[in-house]
Amino acid sequence: MEHNFDTGAVLLIDKPLTWTSFDVVKKLRSAIKMKKIGHAGTLDPLATGLLVVCTGKFTKKINEIQDADKEYICSMVVGKTTPSVDLETEFDGEYHFQHITKEAVLDLFQKNIGEIEQVPPVYSAIKIDGKRAYESARKGIEVEIKSRLVTLKEIELITFDLPLIEFRVVCTKGTYIRSLVRDWGLDLGSGAYMSALRRTKIGDLSVENAKDIILLTDEIRSAREAREALEKAANESENISTNN
Repeated sequence: MEHNFDTGAVLLIDKPLTWTSFDVVKKLRSAIKMKKIGHAGTLDPLATGLLVVCTGKFTKKINEIQDADKEYICSMVVGKTTPSVDLETEFDGEYHFQHITKEAVLDLFQKNIGEIEQVPPVYSAIKIDGKRAYESARKGIEVEIKSRLVTLKEIELITFDLPLIEFRVVCTKGTYIRSLVRDWGLDLGSGAYMSALRRTKIGDLSVENAKDIILLTDEIRSAREAREALEKAANESENISTNN
């Protein structure tokens, strides 16, 4: 590995399913053996894709990176709902969806290009009175979450195969894709949940250049062990020379 982690490195990770963003940081912190490390833009455990991790002095870049536009590929399933709008919670509703047409979906996407107002999901990390919203939601406590303005710059329909609707979206910071799924399900006269989400880009950074977290940490450990072995050999050689 050519990275100087103390000086600073920007690492592109393809976050695995069920891992939290902190799980990735913790794994890297253990491999690199340094405390100054953080990620730019959280991904939910049930989402995969690009997670940017910064080390050393490059942690100053975190705000700049997470402020950039994001690109996601989302699998939206119409006809059913869950409280969390994904598969973290059980289904709580079933609705007709046979009336939904491809033309209606394309029209809906077109109408949502630009600035829109959305309410984040109740199962989100937003803090309400000092507590994460999902903590209250899991306890059955209702919380009021204020709406926010976000901008959708591109929306592309990838798959229309009811009940599955797969789309690509480019959006500004703070956009909740689950909120889009929840609201669009209603707009289509049905209900919907998100079965999969993958972040593919943050600004100019792409998941195509990202590394598997296990492979990367193995590489880091191997490089560190090789470096330590060389340093040990050099020290031993120097000691022999001094003694002679």
